[in-house]
Amino acid sequence: MGYWKQLALALKGAARDRPVLARAFTGPWSLALADPPLSHAEQVRAAYCDNPIAQRAVRLVAEGVGGAPLLGSDPAITALVSATSAGQGLLETLAAHLLLHGNGYVQFLRDADGRPAELFALRPDRVSIEPDERGWPAAYVYRVGDSVSRLSAQEGDGAPVIVHIKAFHPSDDHYGLGCLGAAARAVAVHNAAGRWNQALLDNAARPSGALVYRPDEPGGVLTPEQFDRLKAELEASFAGHANAGRPMLLEGGLSWQSMALSPADMDFVALKSNAAREIALAFGVPPMLLGLPGDNTYANYREANRALWRLTLLPLADKITAALAEGLEHWWPGAALAVDRDKVPALSEDREMLWQQVGAADFLSPQEKRAMLGISG
Repeated sequence: MGYWKQLALALKGAARDRPVLARAFTGPWSLALADPPLSHAEQVRAAYCDNPIAQRAVRLVAEGVGGAPLLGSDPAITALVSATSAGQGLLETLAAHLLLHGNGYVQFLRDADGRPAELFALRPDRVSIEPDERGWPAAYVYRVGDSVSRLSAQEGDGAPVIVHIKAFHPSDDHYGLGCLGAAARAVAVHNAAGRWNQALLDNAARPSGALVYRPDEPGGVLTPEQFDRLKAELEASFAGHANAGRPMLLEGGLSWQSMALSPADMDFVALKSNAAREIALAFGVPPMLLGLPGDNTYANYREANRALWRLTLLPLADKITAALAEGLEHWWPGAALAVDRDKVPALSEDREMLWQQVGAADFLSPQEKRAMLGISG
């Protein structure tokens, strides 16, 4: 019996022993907010397209993962993963998809010999999972407008067609959870503060005031109809961020008296800064790297950059490369792919410290030292 037939039978037997998964679709952002959730496209537009902090945080992580040096068990694997497809870098695109959507889908495009010739990252908002009778993914449905493509999870020979990489979702068996839901409120506050400041400047930066009623002046008595009309006009024409500082036209008996706002009320800079820090926290980026003031956790940019690599970039890159290596094992048995940490400039100090510690260990033989440092031979 051939190897692949034995593997197919083993997988078939393992599938019978798998637990049943829930097939109900809850969506990758079902835990986002108690309010009616926005669609993924609306969240992306508000955060990535309209918010500079969220966009810079995502680009910082995605470009860092995409530019990380790779170390593969076979040069062909490294070349395949590093190649661009339709103008997009695979690792950078997958990192952005995982941050924003929580899911990444990689389609294996094969050549005439049946070997992978290109790896293409599908847009996750266009992909839905089609489960089998026990709830496990059997196929992936890709929709673009009226065009619908059904892609099986694997070919008849066991070769994968789609590799699904997902972030952890505590209440969904099929879809991962991105960072947009956690950052949605902070993004809304940051965007609203920016619109408020712009509206205030557009309306001559006038502070709010009070309507003073003077009954001793002619026509100073307001009838109930006049009061209701004035109240409605105030709510319609002068309430909200779009009408901040807008001048008023008053009738007899009423005068406008300007009132200065307290520094705390006017401190929109602090409001935007706090919201920006929450956005950076949601995407795992040290605020110092985004130019946000008031962050004293890191002594300098070098420490912040090391923290970014240790806590965000490397874990995300390891998740992506491990999933790709697992999918490529069909063609390269024992395939391995990881970030070459020795070539990451931000981690050079860690490597230097390790070399010093290992070099000072007199109880280790030269062969043991080379093994600890990852030097073969």
